[in-house]
Amino acid sequence: MMAMPQMIFVNLPVRDLDASKAFFAALGYRFNPQFTNQDGACMVISDSIFVMLLVEPFFKGFTTKPLCDARSHAEVITCLSAGSRQAVDQLVDKAVAAGGSEPMPARDYGVMYQRGFQDLDGHLWEIAYMESQPEP
Repeated sequence: MMAMPQMIFVNLPVRDLDASKAFFAALGYRFNPQFTNQDGACMVISDSIFVMLLVEPFFKGFTTKPLCDARSHAEVITCLSAGSRQAVDQLVDKAVAAGGSEPMPARDYGVMYQRGFQDLDGHLWEIAYMESQPEP
């Protein structure tokens, strides 16, 4: 019996679910309707990477800790790989055009090229092209 590949579900609190869905749709992402309702939306990054955009009151039901305001505090940076430097630039440019912001300039380390953006809720995203992928 073949094991299913491990998946990752990043859960992010959002203030306005419809605005967040429109923002990420403008970046080219789609949503799985089976796991999307008024409390949250399942954004599909790849066959094994998903982001659950959860309205803040619903998100609070999963933790006893206070929520971090990602517009003023950094808690995590979600980094996604891209297939080329051009793909990095295209995605970040789309994010900025859709209402996000670019908090830092591009970084070129020779074997790795990175740019990032903040989404509408201030969550930090890095997009990176690596000439050689890390070993699993």
